[in-house]
Amino acid sequence: MLTFGIPTTLFESMNGTDLEAKEIARTAGAIHAAEGRMVLVVTGAGTQALGWLFAVPGASRTVLNARIPYSQASLNEFTGRPADQHVSADEALVMAERALDEAVRFSSGDELLAGVGCTAAIATDRDRRGENRCHVAFAASDGRKAVYSLVMNKGDRDRAGEEDVTSRIVLNVVAEANLVADRVELPLLPGERVVRRPNGNTGAGE
Repeated sequence: MLTFGIPTTLFESMNGTDLEAKEIARTAGAIHAAEGRMVLVVTGAGTQALGWLFAVPGASRTVLNARIPYSQASLNEFTGRPADQHVSADEALVMAERALDEAVRFSSGDELLAGVGCTAAIATDRDRRGENRCHVAFAASDGRKAVYSLVMNKGDRDRAGEEDVTSRIVLNVVAEANLVADRVELPLLPGERVVRRPNGNTGAGE
């Protein structure tokens, strides 16, 4: 069975070890056991995180909606504005805030709500100028916001490897948004670091 084109069996969808797959499954299960609900929006990369969440029973308790606005036009339609730079911390936060707005519309209770947005540029089948990077943000109904950014060592991973690390960041951000302590390990390479900007303090165009 496929979800968003991704095998729903975690052991089939992982490039790493069974231990890593169990860590991802445990984190996804903890997210589903929490009381928060959310809308997730990803573009460029991060779709594997959706597969991981849907592979573990309980996703209907967490996910109100999931979107992949892959073209520039569809992303502009979702955010309600054309962006100067689509792969930026600012755009990720706008996506998260719009996703939170949607979560509020879809919810009928007083539970914790959140929107998660991911925008990324990763390895492709053509020469592409610029950094390989991802930005993942969340905005929660209790007022919390944060953006996580990673600039990858270009050429040191294949596309699957860059998708994997982006999706792990997405899963960790989903956990934080849902007040879950569990996190998955990030396979960062020498010289790489994830930058966290709390309270949505991105700086325009970053």
